[in-house]
Amino acid sequence: MIVQKQVFELDRLDLFCGTTLKQVRVGYETYGTLSPSKDNAILICHHFSGTSHAAGRYNEIEEIPGYWDAVIGPGKPFDTHRYFVVSSDTLCNINVKDPTVVTTGPASINPQTGRPYGTSFPILTIRDFINVQHALASSLGIRRLHAVAGPSMGGFQALEWAIAYPEMVARVIAVISAGEMHPWVIMMPGRVAETAIRLDPDWQNGEYYGKAGPLEGLALAFVVLTMIAKSQLWADRTVGRALAAPGRSPFEALDTRFLVETEIEKTARERAKLVDANSYIYLAKASALYRAGIGFGSLEEALERIRAKVLLIPCSSDLFLPPYQSQQLLGALRRAGVSASSFELESDGGHLAGILEIHKASQALRDFVESA
Repeated sequence: MIVQKQVFELDRLDLFCGTTLKQVRVGYETYGTLSPSKDNAILICHHFSGTSHAAGRYNEIEEIPGYWDAVIGPGKPFDTHRYFVVSSDTLCNINVKDPTVVTTGPASINPQTGRPYGTSFPILTIRDFINVQHALASSLGIRRLHAVAGPSMGGFQALEWAIAYPEMVARVIAVISAGEMHPWVIMMPGRVAETAIRLDPDWQNGEYYGKAGPLEGLALAFVVLTMIAKSQLWADRTVGRALAAPGRSPFEALDTRFLVETEIEKTARERAKLVDANSYIYLAKASALYRAGIGFGSLEEALERIRAKVLLIPCSSDLFLPPYQSQQLLGALRRAGVSASSFELESDGGHLAGILEIHKASQALRDFVESA
């Protein structure tokens, strides 16, 4: 599919933190056609480092399609001959330097000052993301969603949709996700990655716009993020204990490296070039604050609002949001009276398997989306 980035705008958005954000813009993509009854829409919510580019290509020479292209398109589980699929950038998307990304965040111009917000930008939550998506869906004439789906942080959003707008969501698919951000992940990679950015002298307390910015800190943050998003099984299989410079004895100098170090660092440095450091910190904060049903007295009270059927898809080797957290959520959903099921994706690819190997769940996705 050849797809086109579109832009949705709001004059104002009332945030969960109590402040109001003005002149909000997010990018979005659509695949397929909205039915006359407008009841065939599926919303895709992206992961922490992702964008709205969930499927297809922007042109015929684009090498890599959208991240879930394996399951979105004609004849695929999210069949665009049958469904109208919508995917939007979140607020505070970290990939601000990617020209295809449209997002309002710390790098945006504050209309009151004419300068980038920086760290004066308000604190965001997952609920704020879905409120923008709700306004987008309404602008497209969508009153009920056949399904809301997403991996990782996208799964957080899918669950939050079913709690905040229970009458609007028929199905939820939360891939490599959980009902809350657990304390281990808040610290690692969350706090460790943020600290790497803040300790870079080029961060300058967030006032680095117009300058190079904290590239070294961002690169280290992505090293941390990548290592917990992969798995030890993956590292053993792909690089093992191979040396970065074969033939050079690891005992001759302190600076001799293993291949796993140099390869991860090279990838992280390239990734960091498209990312805004402040947006990374803000999005990590929104993720750390996540608990399904923010504002309710308890998780149980929030889950009782869900009227949708729920499918959870954890990955067997996930270090970031391991399968036991999906099982905890599955039990909580069932105790709340929600029709919930689970399919475990078998892979040594770790957390990223829910993005890069989603094809392994194709039949489970198809059965769930087509279920009565």
